[in-house]
Amino acid sequence: MLTAAAIRPSRTLNAAYDTCLRLARQHYENFPVASRLVPVRMRPHIAAVYAFARAADDFADEGSRSNTARLALLDDWGRLLHDAAAGTTRDPDDGGEDSTAKAIFLALGHTIRTCHLEVELLDDLLSAFRQDVLIKRYDTWDELLDYCRRSANPIGRLVLRIAGYHDDRRDRWSDAVCTALQLTNFWQDLARDWQNGRVYVPQSLLRTSGAREEDLARRMISAEWQSALRAAAAKTRELFETGRPVADSVTGRLRWELRATWLGGMRILDALDRRAFDVFVARPTLDWRDAGAIVWHTMKWRAS
Repeated sequence: MLTAAAIRPSRTLNAAYDTCLRLARQHYENFPVASRLVPVRMRPHIAAVYAFARAADDFADEGSRSNTARLALLDDWGRLLHDAAAGTTRDPDDGGEDSTAKAIFLALGHTIRTCHLEVELLDDLLSAFRQDVLIKRYDTWDELLDYCRRSANPIGRLVLRIAGYHDDRRDRWSDAVCTALQLTNFWQDLARDWQNGRVYVPQSLLRTSGAREEDLARRMISAEWQSALRAAAAKTRELFETGRPVADSVTGRLRWELRATWLGGMRILDALDRRAFDVFVARPTLDWRDAGAIVWHTMKWRAS
């Protein structure tokens, strides 16, 4: 058992943050981990949050375990979270990777107290991961957006807290962008999610457009699916536009990071649209050409 007094900048704590940074760089996705645009002082704290969330997400998606076992792992992860927030750590119950888990929670506990993070935001992430285990379809937009509220929006708010921002206006803008990024990832990963038994496009939208899951089983994006995904992308663009001011509401290098993140998400939507949303032919990703364009538009950005 470690007490709060023992959790201070030290060789052990630095090693714990190094573990989190290594995990973050191995699994980089749409999260601003270890980016050169992120202020150096923020990177270890962001990596600690990311390592916590990445491990929990892996528990939820671990196909070799039963739902009961996955939920138990997430419950234990939640107990470790609250121990860390209180200034204590304990051995995890997963029977493996003990040293990595200890490093994650040692770093995360220090980050929570140093950056004054609301533990409820991390609890929301775990709630969303539990939902991933049990729920594979969403009937309405409201249901899907509520999932995004817990699976994506906490990330943006945590980044803002780590940067020192604590206000409702920025939070609302950040929420819109984070939800838009999450939705973009859903449309981008439609084929992968289908193979894993999940469909994130709201069932109400599928009914309206006439899209059928049988087409996905044939690896076909029909005209009806194109119509549904075009409507989904339009809603996603609206959210991006709603949240765009967040990039201009912060200062320093974080401003450039948020601009680049926003532009990257919009660029994926553009690529989906150009390919008529046929993610079975190719999953759109960002390459070096996109990176060059994002840098250019980041420099030429005009405040909204």
